[in-house]
Amino acid sequence: MLGRIRAIAANAFREAVRDRVLYNLVFFVLLLTAAAVFLGELSGGQERKIIVDLGLSAMLLFGVFIAIFVGIGLVYKEIERRTVYAIFAKPVGRGEFLVGKYFGLCLTLLVNVVAMGAGISLALLYVRRGWDPLALQIWPAILLIYFELTILTGVALFFSSFSSPALSALLTFFVFIIGHFSADLKTLATSLGSTAARLFFRTIYYALPNLATYSFITPAAHGQMPSSASMVAALLYALAYVVVILAAATLIFNRRNFK
Repeated sequence: MLGRIRAIAANAFREAVRDRVLYNLVFFVLLLTAAAVFLGELSGGQERKIIVDLGLSAMLLFGVFIAIFVGIGLVYKEIERRTVYAIFAKPVGRGEFLVGKYFGLCLTLLVNVVAMGAGISLALLYVRRGWDPLALQIWPAILLIYFELTILTGVALFFSSFSSPALSALLTFFVFIIGHFSADLKTLATSLGSTAARLFFRTIYYALPNLATYSFITPAAHGQMPSSASMVAALLYALAYVVVILAAATLIFNRRNFK
């Protein structure tokens, strides 16, 4: 089973790398980082903060685009081309197919995040004309961004297992937006008088991922680093959520009729 998943993941990685949009996104983020260097030099000593703020924000935003559009496309293209018939004719389960696609895209995202992070670190070294501790201090925040992107990839695959690409992209983007305001949902649920409304918002709060946990861009721009305990908690939360969302996607995908 692991060998089949590894083969699907490798094929998904190669397919994603061949997609020119990935290179365009990486190029754009590196270009944005260069623009941040230019803007920082005009900001009177705030160049380091601007580089980190803009660079990490761009990394998150375009990482989300990759996770959503490429993630949905990896499944949809196989169905549209009807290559799923050839795949499932072999001893490959539908769950193995989804998990393999997931790991392939996560590897693609890892390569892109590392490239973008290296660009930000190099920009920091450039503006300091030498060593800058912030060039290493931002990497825990980058790792948190990657954890968030792995969750969104799972969400994108979940929606693509039963919905159209356009609707899947829209729903995943809504999850990304709402996930960053999940704490507000809990506060809203406790402030409402209606029991049904409280139950509704509490259900949304617990069903959707709490992505605010992974938002550490602003503190990172000020040289702060998350604690080891918070990093471990963020990793465990991401692993648990991904396992649940992929299991749900597999259950739905197994019931889907491709005829």
